[in-house]
Formats: sequence, structure tokens, C-alpha cells
Amino acid sequence: MTGNHKDTSITRRRALAVTGGTVAAGGLAVVGYQSAFAGTATETEATTAAASATSADGACMTLMSSVTEGPYYLDGALVRKDITEGKSGVPLTLRLTVVDATDGCTPVPGAAVEIWHCDAWGYYSGYTTANPGGSAPAESEDGSTADDDTYLRGYQIANAGGVVKFETIFPGWYTPRTCHIHLKVHTGGEKEDGTYEGGKVNHTGQLFFADDIAEEVFTLEPYAQHSGTYTRLDDDMVYDGGGAASGLLTLKPVKKADPSKGYKGSLTLGVDPDAENTGAGSGGGTPPGDAPTGTPPSGAPSGTPTGAAPSDAPTASASS
Repeated sequence: MTGNHKDTSITRRRALAVTGGTVAAGGLAVVGYQSAFAGTATETEATTAAASATSADGACMTLMSSVTEGPYYLDGALVRKDITEGKSGVPLTLRLTVVDATDGCTPVPGAAVEIWHCDAWGYYSGYTTANPGGSAPAESEDGSTADDDTYLRGYQIANAGGVVKFETIFPGWYTPRTCHIHLKVHTGGEKEDGTYEGGKVNHTGQLFFADDIAEEVFTLEPYAQHSGTYTRLDDDMVYDGGGAASGLLTLKPVKKADPSKGYKGSLTLGVDPDAENTGAGSGGGTPPGDAPTGTPPSGAPSGTPTGAAPSDAPTASASS
């Protein structure tokens, strides 16, 4: 997933002072989702998206916080809206909007958003024998027909409003992490052979869930079969308490009285399309959060992957 990215906008504005402020979580939630692929939304919708992002006090949102990609990244995820592959769990619809935080929060059409996360018991595809901590059934006991190398991983390509949408399940947890979803934002590449090739990674981040909602979900099946000590947001080694700017999702239940019916999660991702941040190998020492490959912290997933580790697996990472 490497390649050259050409900035075709020589007039890109760089006047905004990027600070540690909080991103407005609902920034572009009003933009109608038309398609997962760029070019299908109208020019009017794209203009509305840009206006919505800057409507609050006329200020553009800041850059999202970038963090480690963690040890469970795999190259070659498929471009698809539904990434569940039959994995059981509480339904989760994700609606993410990619905007250029350095250029007035204009949408970034064609940006590829890649996500991956664990299943209800804490297992990742490609690493299905890695112990999630606590007490959980073996991943093979879930009864699904999911592909052990591809489930709960995928790309979507942003439409003209910068919007992507995924259908997945609420993630489980593993020691010592809180509930989270990993993501990368890519630009400059293209869809090829069912996946996304070329370009570069502009942002590596994680999405987080409010403790009260996560803990309620974990009392439901099949999550309840994984017992142990759950790490809350304040104790997590990656989440820094920055709210939406640090990846905290806005969550709305499909049916308030019944959390098993699922949730809708949304967030605006303020990125710099000229930057590059792979989330791997950018610093020395052990980063907070997910451990570098081969050096898991005490109690972290430590099993042997079902196949060889990916060639680009990080050996060191840094949180920025």
C-alpha cells in the first residue's frame, strides 16, 4: 500500500493554526449518504458538506489525533460496505466523513477509509488464536462461516461529500484495551482487484465507545461469554480523553429500550491530505496502547497468528 501522492491543489490554504481543540462530532452528520464511491454525490451536496463543517462559530475543526496502528493490521482488506461475514454481535452502522482540516474543512472525495476490529470475544481475523485475556471461548466456537483472514476488515471510498458508511458489529474487547476500532485514511490510490492499492496513508487512528454503552452491550450475547476485567476509557493506554478529536464516536441506539437492536455511530475525520502517517515505525520505545509485534505487554493478546505475520507488521510505533 505504497505509492506516490500528487497534490493537485496548488492553492491549498495553510492559514489555520492546528491546535489540540475538540472536533465537533456531528460536524457533517446532516450530509445525505448517497454511495460508498466518489463521484456519486452531487456538487450541491459537496458544497453543503463544506458549509456544515464550518457552520459552528465559523471555525474549522482541528486535525484528528493520530495513534499507533497496533499489532493486528493486515494489508489487502476488501472494498465493501458490510464487513461482518456472518460474525454475530450487536449491529453497528458507522458513518464517517473525511474533511481537510487544513483547507476549511472541505470534503475529501475519493479518500479510502479502512477499518478493522475484533469480534465479540476479542479475536481479530488473521490472529484467531491470540488470547484476548480473561476467559473466552475459542474463536472457532462462534459457529460462523466467516473467513478467518478477512472478517471485520474493509475499505470504503468516500463520495463527493467525503462520506463513507460501514455495516459491522459492535466490537468486543481484549486485555488491556478498551473497546475500539482501528482506522486508516488513504488518498492517491485506487480500487484494484477488490481492494485499494497505491497512494499513501494520511491518518492512522482509532474509534472509541462511551463506557456506559459498551458495558451494557457486553452484558448481551455473545459478548457475555467473554468474562474478565474490562478497561474503561480513562484507563486505556491509547485514548487520551480528547473526545471526538481523539476518536470518540457519537452513538445513537436504533431502539432506545433494546440495545440488542444496534447502534448508529458517526464521526467527522479532520485530516491533512498532504501528510503521511502510517502509525508504524515512527519512533523508538514501546508506545502506549497496542504493543509492537513480538513485544506484547503483560496480559495482552499473545497467541500465534493463524498465518505468518504480515510483512509490514510494525516493530515499533509511536503515538503522536
